[in-house]
Amino acid sequence: MKKDFYLTRYALIIKRLESSPATYSQLEDYLLNSFEFQDAGIKSYSIRTLQRDIREISDLFNLSIHNKKKGDNRYYIESRPIMEVDEYNQKLLESFQVSNALNLHPDFSNFIFFENRKPTGVDHFYDLFFAIRNRRIVSFEHYNYKNKLMTSRKVHPLALKESKGRWYLIAIDTKDEMLKSFGLDRINYLDVDKNKFREKYKYNLREHFKNAFGVMNLAEQKPQQIVIKCSKHQGEYIKSFPLHQSQKETKETLTETFFEFFLHPTYDFMQEILSYGKEVQVLEPKGLVDDIRNHLQESLNKYFEN
Repeated sequence: MKKDFYLTRYALIIKRLESSPATYSQLEDYLLNSFEFQDAGIKSYSIRTLQRDIREISDLFNLSIHNKKKGDNRYYIESRPIMEVDEYNQKLLESFQVSNALNLHPDFSNFIFFENRKPTGVDHFYDLFFAIRNRRIVSFEHYNYKNKLMTSRKVHPLALKESKGRWYLIAIDTKDEMLKSFGLDRINYLDVDKNKFREKYKYNLREHFKNAFGVMNLAEQKPQQIVIKCSKHQGEYIKSFPLHQSQKETKETLTETFFEFFLHPTYDFMQEILSYGKEVQVLEPKGLVDDIRNHLQESLNKYFEN
């Protein structure tokens, strides 16, 4: 069996067992009849390979798969990780499935088209990942788009966060001991120090970003209930791809759909709402409504000026 095919097997096994328990024969039949196995030309799947895959799935995805040794002898998922980790695992599986599909078919460029815009700074990703895992002090030059200045930074890296196709380093700036975000696309001359930082920060970053949209500084804002209404047509898109994990559909009429969110009304969120144009309107809170109205008025004034 092809060595670079194991991630696809993991994804297929999890997908099959999520629907219902299955015997080895049922799993084998499902795998061998999948398009992935057919495209790869794989015609056998042994019980030993299944047992090895189950161990690897447990280590990689924190999913416990067991076999009912009595009765019908079916395999089943005994336990799942917490919701946040499960969402991460799902994204990981999706990435694996796409990656393996591309690796198996060198002619994919004729059928699969990516955005031409490529984020910069991802070449720093593994170095920063290593620094976070090993608590290494990191130094770099960071460019500020607003004031067009390059500044030297020395930080204690804590996490990496993705937002709208861009990656950010979440770190403590040693200059003022504040938690900040730094766009990887604006980092230059990165240096991972051999020295470790000793401080033990009490930040629960998962909780910190729970009510966040993007990576804006949240220290000066409290999360609020945000209510929007949108056209029925746009509502279908927002249902299928929620703007935030707190999203709830509260009302639906023949022409409109209403949603509620609980998050920080940051500039990032306002920009997201503005991207929908006339299809979406914010109803609450008043402060966010005023900000959007003022922003739209300023934009309209610029067109009148010209």
